[in-house]
Amino acid sequence: MVDAFLGELGKKLADHWFTLLVLPGALYLAVAAAADALGQAHALDPARLARRVTAWSKAPDATAVGGQIIVLAAVLAGAGMAGLSAQAAGRAFERIALAADWTDWPRPLRVVADRFVARRRERWNAANADYQRLREQARRARARGERLEPMERDRAYRALIRVSEGRPERPTWSGDRIHAVGRRLHDDLGLDTVRIWPALWLILPDAVRSEITAARTDLAAAATLTGWAVLYVPIAVWWWPAALIAVVLATAGRRRIRITTNTYALLIESAARLHTSALADQLRLPADGPATVGTGQAITSQLSAHASDPLSGT
Repeated sequence: MVDAFLGELGKKLADHWFTLLVLPGALYLAVAAAADALGQAHALDPARLARRVTAWSKAPDATAVGGQIIVLAAVLAGAGMAGLSAQAAGRAFERIALAADWTDWPRPLRVVADRFVARRRERWNAANADYQRLREQARRARARGERLEPMERDRAYRALIRVSEGRPERPTWSGDRIHAVGRRLHDDLGLDTVRIWPALWLILPDAVRSEITAARTDLAAAATLTGWAVLYVPIAVWWWPAALIAVVLATAGRRRIRITTNTYALLIESAARLHTSALADQLRLPADGPATVGTGQAITSQLSAHASDPLSGT
């Protein structure tokens, strides 16, 4: 039984390693090889690439069994190293995107982040003023028994949330999206996510925990996609199409980070709202009916030990 379990675990880890590291890494090595073969002067010359590949395949070392094994091992090792480098870069981008600890960043980065926050607040204030003006117009129209078309008001609301759901407190949209969850849970239910999350996580149903874990994994994968974009930038020095690949990957990664961050935030907030009463019951706290601010404050007070924040991105 143990051997079967370890064998299945090893298989899953191997599949994970191959899918997330080796395959993208092998593609990266193939692009690097094409860049070496073509260069800037012949960047889009498939015939030249075909000739170079044919020459490589006919080399003595490539035709011998020992040489093929060495080449395969080198490709696997290189692909794995490239994948690990992309993941490391992705983790850095994830930290920047969520910006949970931006006030503790080194001074140069903190100054830049502070300027981003100020700029985003200016944009949010302007968009919010426009939206509130349209809401007031609609309210006055309803008081007169009239109804204004909501199209312009909806457009103003979409422009507002494209900046942030609330007044920006972090230098990025994704960071504010996560921050908004903790702020709403505190305002609506009196919950401190840092303190209550470990206990809440323990009582969540397996299906809920699986969904949250999957969303968190998707967020890390989206950040890794941006990490791959960074790795393609140096290749552009020798082969300009690599710059286009980098731009496409960076654009896709940025969009995926936003989408996965939004999903992760929705799941975290939903789990907290749906299971706060159950947590109060486990802690033997009074919670008749829906959870209230008093319930949340009592939970937070009882779970006052320092704990990791699920919304920090760590």
